[in-house]
Amino acid sequence: MSSPVETVSTDTPVHVAAETMIDDGIGSVIVTDDEDQLEGILTATDFVRVAAEQRWAPDATVETYMTDDVVTTTANEPVRDIADLMLEKGFHHVPVVDESEGVVGIVTTTDITAYMSHVQTPSPS
Repeated sequence: MSSPVETVSTDTPVHVAAETMIDDGIGSVIVTDDEDQLEGILTATDFVRVAAEQRWAPDATVETYMTDDVVTTTANEPVRDIADLMLEKGFHHVPVVDESEGVVGIVTTTDITAYMSHVQTPSPS
């Protein structure tokens, strides 16, 4: 997983979130409350959907376009299970949460690719 993650609040102007994503070269920002508890996610795919539907509002906040029904995982979940989930749902980002700490990271397709590039198939016995 990638950690720490870039977070924003629901009242962050959406253009600020977009600038953060561009400046940091990331495909999403995690939306949290004051206690780092997950409230949503805003992804590059959300921006594509907004553009395709031509529903851009110049004064919009992150809350306007974020996904608030977020599928998450824990830090103890097997990588294969997360990869399967991402394939099944068509996700590119899965926030990693902890009950007490809130958002602790994110698993992205880049993380899965990096992990796979280091995995070696065992030699036949």
